[in-house]
Amino acid sequence: MLAAVGKAKNRGSMTLAKNNSEHTNPPGHVTKLSDLVQYQDGSVVSRTLLKRESGSVTLFAFDRSQGLSEHTVPYDALVFILDGEAEVTISGQVHCVKQGEMIIMPANQPHALKAVTSFKMVLTMLRS
Repeated sequence: MLAAVGKAKNRGSMTLAKNNSEHTNPPGHVTKLSDLVQYQDGSVVSRTLLKRESGSVTLFAFDRSQGLSEHTVPYDALVFILDGEAEVTISGQVHCVKQGEMIIMPANQPHALKAVTSFKMVLTMLRS
């Protein structure tokens, strides 16, 4: 079964709740991604699925109108929308990304995300 969602952290107008489980999905186990994280009112919930020196894969659930403020990272990141709709801004250009679609956020380019509707996404970060 899934581990309980851990402590919530308040970051400005959003609350980020993290799952504290070390092993979210054993290797070789088939899992439906959208079942691994649930929406929480007024929050962004995250669950790290895989973390290595070369990158990470994290699952997120954003409640409607929640988001991540503009920031930059020194590596490429791929966002795949599992459910709902998000507004992804990259270097000032706004992109509407819907269920089943993906977008790449290039390294060192300012980007932000906002939930148009409640949405779930997989974030894959490539550090090398």
